[in-house]
Amino acid sequence: MQTKIIVVDDHALVRRGIVQILNEHPQICVVAEAGDYGQLRTALRAHPETELLVMDVGLPGRNGIEILKVLREDAPKLRVLIVSMYPEDQYAVRAFRAGAAGYLNKASAPEKLIEAVNQVINGRKFVTPEIAQALIENLNAPEDVAPHEKLSDREFQTLRLMASGKRLSDIAEALALSPKTVSVYRARILEKMGMSNNAELTHYAIKHGLVE
Repeated sequence: MQTKIIVVDDHALVRRGIVQILNEHPQICVVAEAGDYGQLRTALRAHPETELLVMDVGLPGRNGIEILKVLREDAPKLRVLIVSMYPEDQYAVRAFRAGAAGYLNKASAPEKLIEAVNQVINGRKFVTPEIAQALIENLNAPEDVAPHEKLSDREFQTLRLMASGKRLSDIAEALALSPKTVSVYRARILEKMGMSNNAELTHYAIKHGLVE
């Protein structure tokens, strides 16, 4: 019996590569592809038999973490494997908190993707040694957490974009928000992190490895 999968990634070339890897295995059937949350909703309506999503974090509009939270309410039986370019120590813990069943870096070998899919479909979590370490460190972290850990998922995403040199209008476009809303996020980030300007945020993000 084949496992029905939808692949969600906003980069068509990357998405096609993932689909090709998955379709090489007879027990797997990719029933649809999606580039954002709207397309995913359409695909899920067309394929209610879907058992697993292989999904990126960095999606336009609603990102993967936000989608995970929605799916936890709307489709609690649907498993989600996050496949992302972001390092495990930045997003894996957030992804598992939001309901992900596994997290895999896009730099991993193709056979790791198949291993992750099989493990998740069999009802287990897929955790790499890097993620295990991040989870342990998170559990053992003192209550006085690092400033960026106080941010919401959307605020954290905004921080990374700001620190990478994106203009407010670029951030608004990337997140499918209004510039005014991004300004509100910026103000919240500065307040929560106890900083006064973008230069301080950028310095902090670089120092803590939050930007590439």
